[in-house]
Amino acid sequence: MLIETDKRLALQAYEQILNLVLSGQAKPGMMITERRLAETLNMSRTPIRDALLMLEGEGLLIRQGRSGLQVKQMRIEDYMDALQIRQLLEPEAARLAAGHMPPEILGALEADLKDLLHSATAPDGKPDRGSVRDVDDRLHDGIGEAAGNPQLAQIIRTLRRQTQIFDLRSIPERFEVTCQEHLDIVTALRDGRADDAADAMRQHLAHVRDSIIKRLAR
Repeated sequence: MLIETDKRLALQAYEQILNLVLSGQAKPGMMITERRLAETLNMSRTPIRDALLMLEGEGLLIRQGRSGLQVKQMRIEDYMDALQIRQLLEPEAARLAAGHMPPEILGALEADLKDLLHSATAPDGKPDRGSVRDVDDRLHDGIGEAAGNPQLAQIIRTLRRQTQIFDLRSIPERFEVTCQEHLDIVTALRDGRADDAADAMRQHLAHVRDSIIKRLAR
């Protein structure tokens, strides 16, 4: 029971620290220490230490000798390299996952995506970034898990963490298009159309890449 409690606390710490990084509160180049985080998150240092090790393993934090860990300054070259690998792996993961994701999970994703689209078209609509990232995580991570290869799922999760630093803040014009692309992926997965699921994922990631390139060229 104690081991399970420790694991749960470490995962809670992981999610909270990850949110600090992805939300920009912990900025690229910022030094992170166990003591400061323990005070900020009101947690003991043991789960904080375990969470930092996980984030270091995913490449979001870089160890700087005895000084502690530093939030990685993601170069655009790093981003494009990670995205290129995602383009190789995630379409195949979607192909393997087609017909194997639980209908209730896909149904919830479809409903949430439609809600996000509706919120964006409302007069005072402004999609909540936390909700956007939650849906994105549930879809892409769910595909990785449903593909039936735990190592593939972990590799994809790690790559996504690295590319999430460049999220929809960088390309806000992609919001509605991204939601529609995700809906296309969900539909193909639900119908068990493996080739269509792979094609939809491939097109989605290619459009993300093209949008980033277009933004950089401005």
